[in-house]
Amino acid sequence: MSNPRNGDTKPPCLPRNGLVKIPTQPNGLGSASITKGTPAVKNRLCQPSSVPAILSPALAHHSDLPIPSLASPLSLAALGGVSSPPGASLVGLSTSEGSEQPSPERLPGSPSERQLAVDEKILNRLFWYFSACEKCVLAQVCKAWRRVLYQPKFWVGLTPVLHTKELYNVLPGGEKEFVSLQGFAVRGFEGFCLVGVSDLDICEFIDNYPLSKKGVKSMSLKRSTITDAGLEVMLEQMQGVVRLELSGCNDFTEAGLWSSLNARITALSVSDCINVADDAIAAISQLLPNLTELNLQAYHVTDTALAYFTAKQGYTTHTLRLNSCWEITNHGVVNMVHSLPNLSVLSLSGCSKVTDDGVELVAENLRKLRSLDLSWCPRITDMALEYIACDLHKLEELVLDRCVRITDTGLSYLSTMSSLRSLYLRWCCQVQDFGLKHLLGMGSLRLLSLAGCPLLTTTGLSGLVQLQELEELELTNCPGATPELFKYFSQHLPCCMVIE
Repeated sequence: MSNPRNGDTKPPCLPRNGLVKIPTQPNGLGSASITKGTPAVKNRLCQPSSVPAILSPALAHHSDLPIPSLASPLSLAALGGVSSPPGASLVGLSTSEGSEQPSPERLPGSPSERQLAVDEKILNRLFWYFSACEKCVLAQVCKAWRRVLYQPKFWVGLTPVLHTKELYNVLPGGEKEFVSLQGFAVRGFEGFCLVGVSDLDICEFIDNYPLSKKGVKSMSLKRSTITDAGLEVMLEQMQGVVRLELSGCNDFTEAGLWSSLNARITALSVSDCINVADDAIAAISQLLPNLTELNLQAYHVTDTALAYFTAKQGYTTHTLRLNSCWEITNHGVVNMVHSLPNLSVLSLSGCSKVTDDGVELVAENLRKLRSLDLSWCPRITDMALEYIACDLHKLEELVLDRCVRITDTGLSYLSTMSSLRSLYLRWCCQVQDFGLKHLLGMGSLRLLSLAGCPLLTTTGLSGLVQLQELEELELTNCPGATPELFKYFSQHLPCCMVIE
């Protein structure tokens, strides 16, 4: 797949995790990566990383070019993702005092071309067209480009991801010095993801990042050794944090949550933390009255925990994701629907003990749902889909990945849902061509995923051309998806992105 502009081959797109890599730069600047959820956005990110050597004079006559905005919040991962030579600057950090960047006078081309290359009005419009990792590279070209690119408007919604080794420079004597975070402060980053850090690392971050006390709104700690004391210090010092994520942090306990959680937190995500159980949910429910979003992956949380939520949270909480909470049963679902009646987003992904009866409780009591995720729930059958179709009239997104007991009959129930825009049926091994015929009348569908459905044939899939409003169709690992079929789709569904 080539780029029409220069014939370069696009870097490979990995639809499973959306990772896009920039090759290591010869000057030791390292690499950057970007992650984002839906396959369509991942595909759009797979653009060649090229820095224009000089701006064309013709650009001066196109000052009315539209400025595309960042479609959705991305994640700027590993600003210095590969090992760099000692003393080298990380992408996104301020260059060291000894490093030299070319001045405008030293840029190639005629004087008029050099003037265009550093014209701030042109650059302010041009740089909107580049991805986040490309902007990191462009900021290293010269001081004029960095001055323009370091405006906060170019980095809104982006989250720097810093690993422990990237937080320190090794001095000639072997001592470690915390890196300067001034480059991040200039760009006004309001959220950070720290990977593998300790209590001491977090304290150093707070002391060295100028905006840490009030300016940081979101903090994510992954695979870190933070303890109860470190968690308490962080939330006490960083008074601006309203969104908190703890993933793979096994050294803090439920006592740490009781001592550190603050009422200002409105969004909390806890996953793969071995010490989290029912008491943790009790702390969350009592200490976070303004909670709007809770994402929880905890193998030891039981039905009892879902009864802890208060009437206040029942009013404010609109998003609840319970992922791989294996001990949750239909009794827990009863507690949840009565405690949190205003949910608009619910995930029970991997809650393997939930059955059709639990889905019936959800459908009857949570009429405001717009997104429902039942993926990896092996006890869900067609009956659950009938409950959903009958009661959830506002539902826009339904995820049924790995619901292995779903059949064509279940799809016939879904065909009556006029509001459904996104339907995920990945690895639903009993869905056949006849079931697809039920979907052909769903004019509201914009995204359909049939990845890994083994019984779908080329003939059955070809009928999807009747869904003329479809914007994204995922057919990865689908035996019936042939090169001829993709060519057929390109002719008859020209506005649809087909994921092969």
